[in-house]
Amino acid sequence: MSLASRNNALAARAQALKMVRTFFEERHVVEVDTPLLSSYAPIDTHIDLFKVDGGYLHSSPEYGMKKLLANGCGDIYQLGHVFRKDEIGPLHAPEFTMIEWYRVETTFDAFLEENLSLVRLFVGEKASEILPYKEAFQREVGLSFDAPPLALMEKGKTLGFEFHDENDLINLLWGCIVEPTLGNGKITVITDFPKEQAALAQIKNGVAERFELYFDGIELGNGYHELTDPIEQKERLERSNKERIALGKEPLPLDPEFIKALERGLPDCYGIALGFDRLLMIKEGHSKINLSYT
Repeated sequence: MSLASRNNALAARAQALKMVRTFFEERHVVEVDTPLLSSYAPIDTHIDLFKVDGGYLHSSPEYGMKKLLANGCGDIYQLGHVFRKDEIGPLHAPEFTMIEWYRVETTFDAFLEENLSLVRLFVGEKASEILPYKEAFQREVGLSFDAPPLALMEKGKTLGFEFHDENDLINLLWGCIVEPTLGNGKITVITDFPKEQAALAQIKNGVAERFELYFDGIELGNGYHELTDPIEQKERLERSNKERIALGKEPLPLDPEFIKALERGLPDCYGIALGFDRLLMIKEGHSKINLSYT
């Protein structure tokens, strides 16, 4: 990249950061800055962390932000760097910039509309659609994700995938077959995830109150109607650690202050993590996130 191109990229990035901050300022959402380093770790089955002297670099500011929410801070966002080990590729990097934000006492429709407004700052005035996970899976795979396991295994074989664990196969089919078709010239919102993929979302009527945003086959953000039950939260984190062990990974230390914050009372809220670098990549017409600013 030439010096002029690099300077243009830096200017575009600076302008986009300012644009995001202006978006939230106009909506009275307060910017916060939680620690990057913690003695404890955000626990996720498939996300590995950088362990350094003093603890772990966070993969998301979620725990720190939820501690603030439990203290009554109200609507907040954070725009900063996060770290995920061994994530390298056109759309992945071990260090990247995340927009994470939370709205207290809101509705799914209101929160979604704000997210669409934010995404449109980067992708333009595109139309949007809402598509349940089950419908998207059925449309592209030709079989429902909750079909009998043997039927799923046979379908996977016909598509060139073979796994002994049905949940792993579902995730593989979703990532390789379904995701590339989503958001074709528009913003696709996937809703009603399988309860097995609830992560930190509430479960109602047998589905996870979780949603993801896609544009041109690229996942842009992952949002939840946030789980507020501390007992259920602890059980899910412990389950994730058991899954890590089964995969040959190191279990991660549970953050007791995070659980205490939930015990004090997390307000009913929605939250989302959006990939700033992916949004900027699309806005600037690049094909790799690192080219958007280097």
